[in-house]
Amino acid sequence: MANPVFNSKNFQEQMHSGDGRGGAATQQAPGWYQGGSRGQAPQDQTQQPQFGQRVTQDQPSQQYTPEQLEQMYAQPAAGPADTGRMSYNDVIAKTVITLLLVVAGAAVGWNMPALMLPGAIVGLVLGLVNAFKREPSPVLILIYAAAQGLFLGGISGVFEQMWPGIAVQAVLATLCVFAVTLALFASGKWRVSKKSVKIFMVAMIGYALFSVVNLFLMLFGVTDAMFGLRGEFPLLGLGIGLLAVFLAAFSLIMDFTAITQGVQAGAPQKYSWSAAFGLTVTLIWLYVEILRILAILRGND
Repeated sequence: MANPVFNSKNFQEQMHSGDGRGGAATQQAPGWYQGGSRGQAPQDQTQQPQFGQRVTQDQPSQQYTPEQLEQMYAQPAAGPADTGRMSYNDVIAKTVITLLLVVAGAAVGWNMPALMLPGAIVGLVLGLVNAFKREPSPVLILIYAAAQGLFLGGISGVFEQMWPGIAVQAVLATLCVFAVTLALFASGKWRVSKKSVKIFMVAMIGYALFSVVNLFLMLFGVTDAMFGLRGEFPLLGLGIGLLAVFLAAFSLIMDFTAITQGVQAGAPQKYSWSAAFGLTVTLIWLYVEILRILAILRGND
């Protein structure tokens, strides 16, 4: 889902400060503005440096040759990595790392379905911890990714035995939704607005309440269908599933927006881990919902 770390007070302060080290650097007035009236030269004047000289407080002036000045001028400007700020490449690299861990965990869970439940529990706990931490923790984010991989691999393996080919279909559908959503965002055709966020939050609350009620009905034996009410009433299940897929896609748009704002505002580089975590959470949610929709459809064949 949308990354709550980007909405935290700490992250907003970092973005508005202009850099990750406590704000934009302040400029001091020249020496002849300090003391005396404006425009009055200081009493103790020193010899002014000539062009091509560098003056420091602790060292005498140093004269550069024209060749040295040309080499200094030709040096590339400092990029985000040099200044310790978040960049798109950073976010992509860290997201790839977390997704590779998800895939690695899924490979283990596929062959050892018994690890599915422990992986789901650990993933749920660490997901909540990472979501509400003030500062991102790369270690906890990577452990979360591996644990969720165990869960996804286990449930995918079980479904694959029941409906051969369903796992590949779910992966391809997830990639397609992600690609289309990214293309719409990049083209400017899908943007986040205050009104759309309010609608999203209302829909999320409704979806969460239904999921909790459905879970309790399954636990207390009110319904013995595989997906509770969603399996007992396939049309309802498909409708809820499609709503969840749309909510996950909108959550991706919110993630893309937060990442863009963070990069443009010069957020600290460490928040690229928060971005990777948010994207990973949303993609996992999207995959599970698509897998469940396919299972409902295949179950009614």
